[in-house]
Amino acid sequence: MRPQRRHGAALLAALALVAPMTLGAAIAPASQPTGLCIPLLWCPSPSPTPTTPPPTSGTPGPSVPGLPAVPGTPSAPGTTTPGMPGDPAPTPAPTPVAATKDESAPVFTKTPASMGSQGLSFTGLSGISIVDVPTIDGSTIRALKISADSITISGFSLTVRPPDKAGLVTNADTMTLTGHVSVYLGSVTATTQDGRALTLGTDTPPPLDDVKPGLLRVTMGLVGTIADSISYTNTDQRIVEP
Repeated sequence: MRPQRRHGAALLAALALVAPMTLGAAIAPASQPTGLCIPLLWCPSPSPTPTTPPPTSGTPGPSVPGLPAVPGTPSAPGTTTPGMPGDPAPTPAPTPVAATKDESAPVFTKTPASMGSQGLSFTGLSGISIVDVPTIDGSTIRALKISADSITISGFSLTVRPPDKAGLVTNADTMTLTGHVSVYLGSVTATTQDGRALTLGTDTPPPLDDVKPGLLRVTMGLVGTIADSISYTNTDQRIVEP
């Protein structure tokens, strides 16, 4: 009896070494049972399917073709399974508008600056559009363009920092752009004059009425600006390390 025990222990040890290499490495055909089976160790044989259904008590519930009836299952007419015909189609995402090339735009840097302000007001706001503007590396960048006669920014803060390099931070009580003003933005988050949260991107231009009275607590990615004149009040500048 002792030699047989040693032989059996050696067999189990060999199976324990082989099993981790086969567990999860083989994929059972779809027609086989999906129960847990560790190859080379133990796989239960599927129970034989009785040819005659066992008797049931009471009134049988509804049955599905190809599946045994489940006693007492209530019917639910008119219900559908998710993903089946009859489900409402998901709402498609809005298609971004085509950007037009802005022939009047100067060449901008590739990395937008980060600008913040307590308030932003306009005079003569004339248009909001999606444009492509040239960058210093010869490519273009998609931007939201706002055109106006003048734009005044209160609580102005601007951080210009190339990747992994020192940057320049400019703060001012106000920044005012006047005369043929164009501001090119990557994105905007703000609060409207009536207290609504507003997020603007470069997919679809917003209605003029959403921004025409002005915006509060504005944060934006500033690609660049052009104007006949730009002025600041109470300016402070400093270098920041990366």
